[in-house]
Amino acid sequence: MGKKIIFDVGHPAQVHQFKNLYWELVKEGWEGLFSVKDKEIAIELLDKLNLPYKVVGINEKGIFKKLAKLPAQIWNFNRIVSAFKPDFILSRFSIHAAYVAKFRGITNIGFADTEHTGMLDSITNPIIDYKLTAYSYEKEFKKNHIRYHGNIELFYLHPQLFKPNPSVLDYLGVKKDEKYAIVRFVSWDAHHDIGHEGLSPDFKKELVIKMSEHARVFITSEQQLQPNLEPFRIQIPVEKMHDALAFAHLYIGEGGTMASEAACLGTPSIYINELDMGYIKEEADSRLLYNHRASKGILDEAMTIIKDDKAKSKINTNLDKFLSKQINVTEFVKWFVTAYPESVKVIKKNPDYQLKFK
Repeated sequence: MGKKIIFDVGHPAQVHQFKNLYWELVKEGWEGLFSVKDKEIAIELLDKLNLPYKVVGINEKGIFKKLAKLPAQIWNFNRIVSAFKPDFILSRFSIHAAYVAKFRGITNIGFADTEHTGMLDSITNPIIDYKLTAYSYEKEFKKNHIRYHGNIELFYLHPQLFKPNPSVLDYLGVKKDEKYAIVRFVSWDAHHDIGHEGLSPDFKKELVIKMSEHARVFITSEQQLQPNLEPFRIQIPVEKMHDALAFAHLYIGEGGTMASEAACLGTPSIYINELDMGYIKEEADSRLLYNHRASKGILDEAMTIIKDDKAKSKINTNLDKFLSKQINVTEFVKWFVTAYPESVKVIKKNPDYQLKFK
């Protein structure tokens, strides 16, 4: 008899995190549903991937607006859960998911990779049943903290799950051997961005213009661009972004998720952000990306990479070593859910059991 599961997502990357798990569980007779905040391209992505979903609410910018909308989101999510009757709720330490799951006695599995979400962790951590994080995650949760060899980007970019499609080059209008770079600017309105700011407008302009002298440049941005940068905005279907990253000669930007995605795809990656995260440090130590807290020296480093015809092959050599130590995280979580509650006993007794999912 099949079971039911809800995947609560608050960002497009979280759609990618859970999509393969959803498809794998459906094959085994499960019924799944995504709950989503109407943020950026999350709903567009769910539609493109033909994934079933219900909208919890509108994503608000600013901490006070987010808090003001929270009661309505809890109410809406509770209605969704009441109608669907899931056995499991999976999320990224979602407040409404954690509290509704606790109230209704539903097993809640939370995932985390961002250490500086202190306020969110203090609200959700005590009531989430199981906390799953990578070994690189630098915080420790005392109760039911289960670590895995991998990172969240490998939920969907592990070589067993993703093969880049070169047809994206036609969408981009670039030739097979033509170099191009992808630049990412973030909105800085997430709860973990409070008190931080990004690159200056002048530096963004200089970075893009200088790089465009040596390679095609495509910008993906959560915010409105300066008029002179708008022509560089990438224009491809949302579900093809990882294909574009895979064939790029360089990724550079403020977004940690996309920096890690590029690294996991063998694309040289420059991450510019004062927020440090364990998975970023691990990838930097593995020589998959370059981690910088400020813009100083970035332009020279970007130029060096763009001019180096062997830059991608060097990263791919390092990536092979990195991946040899990681597991297929989607397969691991699939086992954890389908074998629950016995899986909890197994993994606590023998954490290396997860190595069966390499």
